[in-house]
Amino acid sequence: MTDEPAEETTARPENPENAERPEARLDRAVRAAEQALIEFEIAVETFRVEVENFSRLHHQKLGPMYARLDELDAQIAEARASLTGDLEDLRKAREARAVVQPMPGVDELFHDWMDSDGISPEAASMLTDQPVRPPKRVRPSEEARRLYRELARKAHPDLAQEEQERARREEFITRVNAAYGRGDEELLRELAEEWAAGPVPEEARPSESEELYARLEWLAQRKELLAVLARELEESAIGSMLRMAPDDPDRLLEEIAEQLLAEVAGREAVLAELVQ
Repeated sequence: MTDEPAEETTARPENPENAERPEARLDRAVRAAEQALIEFEIAVETFRVEVENFSRLHHQKLGPMYARLDELDAQIAEARASLTGDLEDLRKAREARAVVQPMPGVDELFHDWMDSDGISPEAASMLTDQPVRPPKRVRPSEEARRLYRELARKAHPDLAQEEQERARREEFITRVNAAYGRGDEELLRELAEEWAAGPVPEEARPSESEELYARLEWLAQRKELLAVLARELEESAIGSMLRMAPDDPDRLLEEIAEQLLAEVAGREAVLAELVQ
């Protein structure tokens, strides 16, 4: 009995019709890069608004304390120079006085203090050492944040493939950013309805590899620019403070206010010793 030769097996060639085109894989990479960029832009814009709002609250609540410290430093330096007559002390007194901000004009000083009925309740509270109403909150609510993120993902200009559609999206997103910056939840809802009722752009799939590569390069450059902006925000004085207490920035302001009040008390004690 003779052994029959083993049947040779050869790999079956792939069906060219089932092979994925290189442009399809590149297109998926572009789509993924677009979504990643949009999420990054949302994060940067959200942090920018938080920094801007925290800066406003910081100035409203702590600005007068910083001004008081500068004034006390100037008075202390002037009192010391008056006692010693030393040229170096006189120079320091001039420099300390130059740091103090000039007194605001009457219009600035009484802005929002007076109305048709006379002095406002807030001004009366300050003049009688009663608790003053805290500055108006402009930090967007959780619902406003949700609406903003949803609109940014749907209407972001980076999703446009045609210049006309991109311009339409940029104009719309500008209004979305403005509403979010003011924390205007109602307007964000109206904008969401407006976008839903508007024309839905057809999604164009690039057919040329060169266009897809150019798109990826543009997305990478945009990401680098946003990374620079994010780094500047994080390294700014207000950004650094906000990152110390992202979940409770109001408490951080209270802690800083307590420290500043203690510094004011210390300066006042030094001044009292110099002028007694």
